[in-house]
Amino acid sequence: MLRKFIKFGFYSALLTTISTMLVSAAVYYYLIPQLPNPETLRTVELQVPMRVYSADGALIAEFGETKRSPVRYEEIPEAMRNAFIAIEDDEFFSHNGVDIKALMRAVVGLIRTGKKRQGGSTITMQLARNFFLSNEKSYLRKLNEILLALKIERELQKEEILTLYLNKIFLGQRAYGIAAAAQVYYGAKLNKLTLAQMAMIAGLPKAPSTTNPITNPPRALKRRNLVLDRMLLLSLISKQEHKEAYNTPITATSHKTQVELNADYVAEMVRQDMYEQFGNELYNKGYKVYTTLNSALQIAAQKALRENLIAYDKRHGYRGPELTLLPDQFDQNPKLPIIGDLYPAVVIVAEEKKLTVRLDDEFLVDIEWAEIKWARAYIDETKRGPALQSVTDILKVGDVVRVAQNSTGSWSLAQIPDVEGAIIAPDPNTGAIKALVGGFDFNHSKFNRATQAQRQTGSSFKPFIYSAALEKGYTSASLINDAPVVFDDAGLENAWRPENYGNRFYGPTRLRVALRNSRNLVSIRLLRSIGINHAINHAQRFGFDKNKLPRDLSLSLGSLSLTPLELANGYMVLANGGFATTPYLIERIENMSGEVIFQAEPAIACLECEQKQIDEKIATESLPNDTVDTPKLAPRAINQQNIYLMNQLLRDVIRRGTGTRAKSLKRGDIGGKTGTTNDQRDAWFSGFNQDIVAITWVGFDDSRPLGPRETGASAALPMWIRFMETALPMYPEKPLPRPDGMVTVRIDSETGLSVGPGHKGAIFETFRAQFVPEKQPENQQTPSFTGSNSNTRPDKNGNGASSKSGIPDQLF
Repeated sequence: MLRKFIKFGFYSALLTTISTMLVSAAVYYYLIPQLPNPETLRTVELQVPMRVYSADGALIAEFGETKRSPVRYEEIPEAMRNAFIAIEDDEFFSHNGVDIKALMRAVVGLIRTGKKRQGGSTITMQLARNFFLSNEKSYLRKLNEILLALKIERELQKEEILTLYLNKIFLGQRAYGIAAAAQVYYGAKLNKLTLAQMAMIAGLPKAPSTTNPITNPPRALKRRNLVLDRMLLLSLISKQEHKEAYNTPITATSHKTQVELNADYVAEMVRQDMYEQFGNELYNKGYKVYTTLNSALQIAAQKALRENLIAYDKRHGYRGPELTLLPDQFDQNPKLPIIGDLYPAVVIVAEEKKLTVRLDDEFLVDIEWAEIKWARAYIDETKRGPALQSVTDILKVGDVVRVAQNSTGSWSLAQIPDVEGAIIAPDPNTGAIKALVGGFDFNHSKFNRATQAQRQTGSSFKPFIYSAALEKGYTSASLINDAPVVFDDAGLENAWRPENYGNRFYGPTRLRVALRNSRNLVSIRLLRSIGINHAINHAQRFGFDKNKLPRDLSLSLGSLSLTPLELANGYMVLANGGFATTPYLIERIENMSGEVIFQAEPAIACLECEQKQIDEKIATESLPNDTVDTPKLAPRAINQQNIYLMNQLLRDVIRRGTGTRAKSLKRGDIGGKTGTTNDQRDAWFSGFNQDIVAITWVGFDDSRPLGPRETGASAALPMWIRFMETALPMYPEKPLPRPDGMVTVRIDSETGLSVGPGHKGAIFETFRAQFVPEKQPENQQTPSFTGSNSNTRPDKNGNGASSKSGIPDQLF
């Protein structure tokens, strides 16, 4: 019997040994070679969304399904590390990747219940599973997990393992990693979390989707307290810390990514550009895109646009509530989004001079009569209903309206404007776009009017016609006859009878006066004189696509359609001294590691650099081995003398022309041009100084008229002024560089001819030296012309009737 027992024991031991050797051999020759190399964890690329920033580092947007913000080991609070170790793997810093005792407990549990349960996995084993393995519950996967954990521990430091784990792990609500979880649940950085909040996050890995504080607060609280108990048991926190954290209620709520600068139209432009370069990779490779936006200017641009559109909207009346609740719905809040800082609210009291509304958060707001009485009923863009006598004239209980909070904290009745607008502000010397807003609110309309809306430019295009005329030898003092004109064209159904705004004409007019007062008939005659081909070729040098320019005299009135961005391109040349700079938005792109993979290198406008290059070119002709270190200079598009004269003319628009409202800015270095199209369908103001260009546009998306008197000066210029109130203090006033070859002489204000000292009615005007006007004969009488209305009939060839001045119609 004993011999049989010894024999059985011997063969059992032999079989066990052989089995062990076979399993070991299988593991060594089959499983281990197939394990991934843990060294790749050092260079692993976590799925991180793309983030878009302003030039000064303010977060604009985040694009990507996965919310993750990788952090370094030293950036992780000690209490956060301890919380995870306490609940997930309290032997982490002492084991070699596998916790034998924990594994044995899992094996005993399997033998007792016959069911495979989660358990026994160290942080290192979880890391191996998260990076390299599936979540399938099988013995083979568990064996691979163990082997891989052992291998990882040999290759990586404990700190590296813990950092990778805490950045990789899923923590619910689309948050991956502890930094993302801190933002999603608490809207905070890691170093701002309390102990209770850290313990809450540490308790999430077991069941992140079903036991997080958003979906199941009671279970999440129970799990958090278990983490705190474990930390106390392991002496990782004091009893007092445990008590305070244990008694802290849940403070988690759902937080979106903390956007620091509202620039949704810009964010979408960046996303589209990045998609063209990187495809779907942009959503998970952790790119950081730094734009050219200046945060202060972007905020000012958005505020100026919204205030301007709301002001226009109020001038044209109240269109009524957005909807009306049924009586049994009065206690409900409609789920409407906040649009342009206009809050949805339900009317709960509507009496003669009293209005009380309820906001979505159940907060009650009383609105004073002074903030309601503007709301005369809208009839159309040309007229409104009678003045309000009572709140009940327009509203009743149950109406859903919009309200806005004023800077004083009071509230006013409001409505989402039907009218739209755009503003774009580039640096003319580099092309860097400092501010861009494409509409009232991106969430209301994603159509970007700053870059996509092709709208007629009206008189905003006239400066380029005048610049072309200067190139042809015209001067600021050249006289053009401002008189009625009729064009008979077989291609037109009716004769074309262009008019000035106000239907008046003023006879012989100097170009300076004609531009500042936006005289249409002068522009038409001027274009006819210089030739359409010359004008189009000259405009092309400002960056305009010649194929978009109409080849007829309507070009002089801005009949072409451009986006505000395209118009800004032309005004940049006027502002920077004549250089062809190009607008751009992306300053640099960094990858997940912070390496710069793209850096903008714009060609710049620089008068000093241009002269230096000329001087150094002369010098290097005699010293061919010298190298010249100069910045990348934008090509010259228009000669400096022409640009200098155009700046003088456009400054006059603000000093005494259609842009005089901008005199409120009290700056002598700004110029610009109003623009209004037929029936006031588009209103523009395009203005600048040497450091900033700003283009503002107002109009309806369906191109219906804005209404009487809604010109560029009244509908678009106020937006420009409001923006420039913030922008101009950033750019100290400086003199406009005067190029060589310019002279200033006295001229007669009526004839444009040069005169001597003491001449009555003389003014000073600047000319290129070769185009100084001839001297007026001493015995010539200065003509006078008082203007007339459009009832004077022109002849069939478009020549105006002779004026009282006796100056012939051959003045064009």
